[in-house]
Amino acid sequence: MKDRIYCLDGIRGIAALWVLVGHTMILTGFALPIIVNADLGVDLFILLSGFLMVYQYQLRCGHEDWRRPVTWRAFWLRRLFRLSPLYYVVLIVGLSIGAMIYQDRVIIDLFVGNPPQRPERYLDPSALNFALHFSYLFGFLPDYAFRTPLPDWSIALEMQFYLAFPFLILIARRIGWIVFAIAAAAVAFVVERILTSHGIYFPMPTFLPLKLHMFSAGMLIAAARSEAQLHRFGHLLVALALAMVPVGGIADAMHISARAVLTLIFFALIHFQSVIVIGRSSRILGAKPFFWLGELSYGVYLVHLLVIHPVSASLIERFGGNWSKLGIFSATLLISLIVAYSVAWIGYSLIEKPGQALGRKIIKSIQSRKNAVQTAAEENSSS
Repeated sequence: MKDRIYCLDGIRGIAALWVLVGHTMILTGFALPIIVNADLGVDLFILLSGFLMVYQYQLRCGHEDWRRPVTWRAFWLRRLFRLSPLYYVVLIVGLSIGAMIYQDRVIIDLFVGNPPQRPERYLDPSALNFALHFSYLFGFLPDYAFRTPLPDWSIALEMQFYLAFPFLILIARRIGWIVFAIAAAAVAFVVERILTSHGIYFPMPTFLPLKLHMFSAGMLIAAARSEAQLHRFGHLLVALALAMVPVGGIADAMHISARAVLTLIFFALIHFQSVIVIGRSSRILGAKPFFWLGELSYGVYLVHLLVIHPVSASLIERFGGNWSKLGIFSATLLISLIVAYSVAWIGYSLIEKPGQALGRKIIKSIQSRKNAVQTAAEENSSS
C-alpha cells in the first residue's frame, strides 16, 4: 500500500472552509444551494475522520498490537492531545464572551428573519457546563449537547469515536468489514428509534450511535485499500448505503443525495487515482496551499463562529439598511476569512503543535517507564 495519499489535507481544509462559508451565509441571510448547508461540511469531516483512523491503524498495525490495552492508551493520548489543548483555550474564551455573542445573534436573527435562539446556548458559563465540556461528557446529554457559542458538538462526537475506535477495529477484524458496516447502520436505526420512543431529542447528533454509520463509511473506504480491485466496488456500494442512512441529522432528499455524492467523490480520490483527471485532482489537493488549508482547518473550525457573529452583527448595524444581503455576506466573509485563519495560525503555532509535542513526550515517557519495569523484572527473574 502506498503511504502517501495526496488529497487528505485538501479535503480536510475544504471541509472547514465549507463550514465557515455555510455559517456565514446562515448568519447574513444570503444563501447558495448546498454551500449554505454547513452540516454537510461536518459530514465530510466525519467521513474523513473514519478513513484516517483506519488508515493510521493500517500503517501502525505492523508494529502495534491492537489487542493490548497499552496500544489503546497510546492511541487515546495521541487523540486527546491532538484536539484538547486548542479546544480548552477556545472553550474558555467562548464561554467568557457568550453574552456578547448572544447579543450579536439577536441582531443577526432580526435582520435575517430567523427564529430566536435558545439563550442558554450562549448564556451558561456555569461550572457544570464547563466541566461537562472540559470532560467531553456533554455529548451524552441532550440538554448540554448544544450549549456553547462554539460548534463543539462535533468535538464530543469525535471523542466518543476515538474512545470506541480500538473496539470497533477488533470487532471489524473478527466479523469482517462488510458485516461490521451493516451492523453500524443497524445500530444507528435502533438507537434513533429507541431515543425517539422515549422522547429523547439531541439538538445536534453528538451521540456516537447517531453518526456511527458516517464514520463507518469512511472506515470502509480505508479498509478497501487492502482489497482486490473487484472487491473494492463492494465496499463502495456499502459505503454509499451507509452515507444514505436517514439518521443523525437532516434527512431530506438533498442531504441524503449530497452525502452519497461526497462519499463517491472521496472514494474516487482515494481509489481511482490511476484515472488521469482524478490523479491530478488528488495531487492538487496535496499541494502546499491545500496542505496549510488542512493544517489550519481545526483552528478555523473552532474559532469561526466567534469571529462571524460580531463581524456580521457590526456590518448589519452599520449598513443593513443600505446594503443587500449579498453585500453583507461578501464583506462578512472577507473579514472573517482573514481573522479566522490568522487566529487559527496563531493557535496552531502556539497551542496545537506544542500540545501535540507534549502528548508525544508523555506517551514516550510512559512507554520508557514500562520498558524499564519489564527490564528490571527480567533481570530479577534471571538472577
